[in-house]
Amino acid sequence: MSGRPFEKPVPGRLFVWVKRLSWVELAIFSALIAFWLVPGFETETMVFGWAHGIGFVILCVVIWIAAVRHEAPYTLLAATLTPVGPVGSVIGIELIERKGWGIADPDGRGVDPAQSAPDRT
Repeated sequence: MSGRPFEKPVPGRLFVWVKRLSWVELAIFSALIAFWLVPGFETETMVFGWAHGIGFVILCVVIWIAAVRHEAPYTLLAATLTPVGPVGSVIGIELIERKGWGIADPDGRGVDPAQSAPDRT
């Protein structure tokens, strides 16, 4: 850690795990919603509900650790803690990777979203 709390984070190895866990948690959450909507799957709803609950807590802790280590922006944690949960973390990760929102280049400079957007001409 650099000792400068207001520097933009640089995604590292832990950010890769955050991305993987977000997609796994999104799959578990989607299965939970599917089993909850279809009648007759009470046991599956319970199992996926527990899996989602535990997985979501683990996801939030891993994102928090990544944010403390300056490998992910705190806004990713905020996006994850929205009512849509893992959907928010996946959207946040995509915005970070595609637009460079809230992160710095590997050399420590801030990413300008206007420059990181693809040229559509």
